[in-house]
Amino acid sequence: MTAQQGAAGREEPTPGAMRAATARTLQEQFPGVRVWYGEATGSWWAMVPLRGGPRLLEAPSPQELRDEIMGLRTYG
Repeated sequence: MTAQQGAAGREEPTPGAMRAATARTLQEQFPGVRVWYGEATGSWWAMVPLRGGPRLLEAPSPQELRDEIMGLRTYG
């Protein structure tokens, strides 16, 4: 299911659909990076390819994950 009934009678995206859209947006910002939300951990994850091999990142929010990816790509 990708939508649920909102308070105003409009269909709203489910939390899962919103997380999937957020992951897609981050992957579009960082080509080659795989992003997902861990249902079991409640964390956001990214696999970032680097010259020395891939690096796994974890963050509590999409914004913090984005910052970590940017920092890793800049200084990593």
